[in-house]
Amino acid sequence: MNPSLMMSIAAVERDTGLSKDTLRIWERRYGFPNPARDRQGERCYPVEQVERLRLIKRLLDVGHRPGRIVQLPTDDLQTLADRSADAQGLGRMAPASRSRLDTAPTWAPGAIVSMPAHADETWVGPCLALIDQHDHHGLHRHLRHAAASLGLLSFVTAVATPLLALVGDGWLRGRFQIAQEHWVSQLVQQVLQGGLSTLPEPLPQQAPRVLLTTLPGEPHALGMLTVEVALAVWQAQPINLGAQTPLWDLVHACAAHRADVVSLGFSSAAPATLIQDLLPELRAKLPASVAVWVGGRHPLLTRRPVPGVTVLGDLSQLQDTLLRWRQTRSAPGRPVPSHESD
Repeated sequence: MNPSLMMSIAAVERDTGLSKDTLRIWERRYGFPNPARDRQGERCYPVEQVERLRLIKRLLDVGHRPGRIVQLPTDDLQTLADRSADAQGLGRMAPASRSRLDTAPTWAPGAIVSMPAHADETWVGPCLALIDQHDHHGLHRHLRHAAASLGLLSFVTAVATPLLALVGDGWLRGRFQIAQEHWVSQLVQQVLQGGLSTLPEPLPQQAPRVLLTTLPGEPHALGMLTVEVALAVWQAQPINLGAQTPLWDLVHACAAHRADVVSLGFSSAAPATLIQDLLPELRAKLPASVAVWVGGRHPLLTRRPVPGVTVLGDLSQLQDTLLRWRQTRSAPGRPVPSHESD
């Protein structure tokens, strides 16, 4: 066996995100992975098994259970990944070009059967080509140009949000690697933060005051930033606490900031216990006068709604909910700004 095509267990852990203990447990319980041994008797894994482990990790991240997928062959795993991506409502993506990285793959509308709703293909399509090419600086320039041309809120709705959804979908289908997803998210975040810095500071009387965060165990915070942009443009008072705020700290922050709303994001990979257990607990600990708005792609948000919690599917629903809040829940005597868009 060619040792150059083998990876140590430490390398597999770094590459896949699966711990060494998990790999050993699966080996005993399911018979996969099935590593060889090097001259020192240490486990080493063929690259074919590592590719299969990457696919398994993608499926675990969107809610599949190890006992149902670890023993599946690679073709079945890829079919399941495609179905999982389809279930999230995105169009099928053609495989990425296998040309050399210094040759940009040509993007064409036919590369994706259907763009997400509200996506501006003239901006999003070239973004995908730049990601395929691993052109970090080119994508950064393109995103900044899009934000300057469209305005910040239109950039969020027509470029940033659909692009991130497509990249996540492409990761699930195997088109993009996790490293690509990470640097694309980082670039979008930089552009949004730069745009936020140009917006005027909210006035003290503007309402509602909205705390933005995620619960412990949910590290994905980019969705909060898009909501922060929208709320700032619509003349609310967003207060971004960052990701993974502990429950009691969030309750205390709500009181300290005299918040009207707590807004939480849940990615499709968030642990189910956050929605089933922590979200109801938070709702019970907050005053009834404080609204709780949640968004994201986790299926449990709509499958098992929590009483007293408003689920927002997209920014248009956020805008409608904000308008209703101002019409029905604005405190007496507090000026309510006009409902504006970008």
